[in-house]
Amino acid sequence: MGSLPEFGDGLRTVLGTPGRSRRLSSSPRSRVWRVELADPPAGFGAGAGFGAGLAPEPAPRPVPGPVPGPVSRPVYVVVKQIVGGTDAERRYVREVTALRLAARPRLPLVPALLATDPAQRLLVLEHLEERPPPRDWIVDYATALARLHATGLPGDAGTLPRWQGPGRADIASFLRLARTLGASVAPGADDELAALVDRLAAAPGHALLHGDPCPGNDLHTGAGVRFIDFEQASLGSGLMELAYLRIGFPTCWCVTSAPEPLLERAEQAYRTTWRAETGTETGGGLTDACTGWLLRGDALVERAHRGTVDHLAEIPDRDWKWGTATARQRLVHRLGVVSRLTAEDTSLGRVSGLTAQMRQNMLKHWPALRPVPAKRP
Repeated sequence: MGSLPEFGDGLRTVLGTPGRSRRLSSSPRSRVWRVELADPPAGFGAGAGFGAGLAPEPAPRPVPGPVPGPVSRPVYVVVKQIVGGTDAERRYVREVTALRLAARPRLPLVPALLATDPAQRLLVLEHLEERPPPRDWIVDYATALARLHATGLPGDAGTLPRWQGPGRADIASFLRLARTLGASVAPGADDELAALVDRLAAAPGHALLHGDPCPGNDLHTGAGVRFIDFEQASLGSGLMELAYLRIGFPTCWCVTSAPEPLLERAEQAYRTTWRAETGTETGGGLTDACTGWLLRGDALVERAHRGTVDHLAEIPDRDWKWGTATARQRLVHRLGVVSRLTAEDTSLGRVSGLTAQMRQNMLKHWPALRPVPAKRP
């Protein structure tokens, strides 16, 4: 099950013969290897063409590697195969599409897509040497995220799905949890949340959204941050992913809560970069986006378990660990963020009081709950 898929004639034309390979860590829905190329074609890594039988790729930017002549050092690529679930083909197409869109800027934001084999759902990517992220990594991350979002163009409509926010079922689940926790749901709170859901659904924008911009999906290299793993990519408002920094990376195994001054630096870096790249302002704050992430019970579990049960309904009876934090830790953090952001927001005034009370009651019921980590592992 974990062995490297066989390279067909098309891949061998582009890459040569695969040599030693090493399985890399990945989600259960993909398999990833670092592969050493035993005999890369002359010119590989300097814009060599692509072989027959592969999905056509645009001319790749130069990739560090050998030039014509003897190979003096090992040459590596990353091979990723999309597997698992009935949506594997859709995820493969989304990742390939997003990588192509993100490759348009002169300065790279993603590993170069060197070749694809649609029959096996394989992507062959540039191998990047990663460095440990700096202590204030979210500033570089936010800058690169803004550049990634800015690669989306109005003409990209239809190439990827539109971003989808929470729905009425999420509201109902959230309010049931509030009542179970002993919080008073003020009249009109449900109407505020319904209006929020409508605003999120109508949010304008054609930003290229990563879909899962988590710590670990950002590679910090000597040439800047590169993003990987675009299986959930979509188009929409960049604010939905800028909110990750403040709400605590809701779709990610690695939750962090940076100090407020560092958060403000990162958010400002995003807005400044967006303005420089697009000539426009980001428009709006993060209150709606953060509140939307709070409503989504599926953002308490890894992707393989989403859409299976009402995860918010499980909070009163059990807690579970995912990555760096438990579900209750994540929820307490998000409730605190939203109660503060909505405190002076007239459109979510009742929600502000409700979330503050829910958080207070959770800490009373489970006083041993600790804050989510301030640093990434």
